[in-house]
Amino acid sequence: MRAAAALAPTAEPNVTPLIDVMLVLLILFMLVTPVAQRGLDAALTPPPSDGPPLPNEAPLIAVRTDSVELDGRRLTTIVELESELRDVLATRTDRTVFLRVDGAVTYGRAVEAMDVSRAAGAGRIGLVGRSHTP
Repeated sequence: MRAAAALAPTAEPNVTPLIDVMLVLLILFMLVTPVAQRGLDAALTPPPSDGPPLPNEAPLIAVRTDSVELDGRRLTTIVELESELRDVLATRTDRTVFLRVDGAVTYGRAVEAMDVSRAAGAGRIGLVGRSHTP
């Protein structure tokens, strides 16, 4: 009976091919990992030019019931705002303009100031609350 017990099949898995596959995968990952790009895209500022520095703050338009102000200068008409704003934006690369409404100004007057700003060359118009000035 001993001979029959020694020849009986055993259920032991052959792990040699599994180890070979694992070693190949380990080597592949070790080779690929340093080649993979690791980093972040960054937007760097351009180097300074030789010309005079441009003002950093965007123009602020304050619309009131009786007048309009551009950076603290009082203008009496919307037409005057357009010509002054066109002159200011002509020297700037950033065409952002901030608009603030002071007092009980009608919606139509505020929209008219935005339309005039667009006509003067403003690219973006930001609305500013009463407690914050840029």
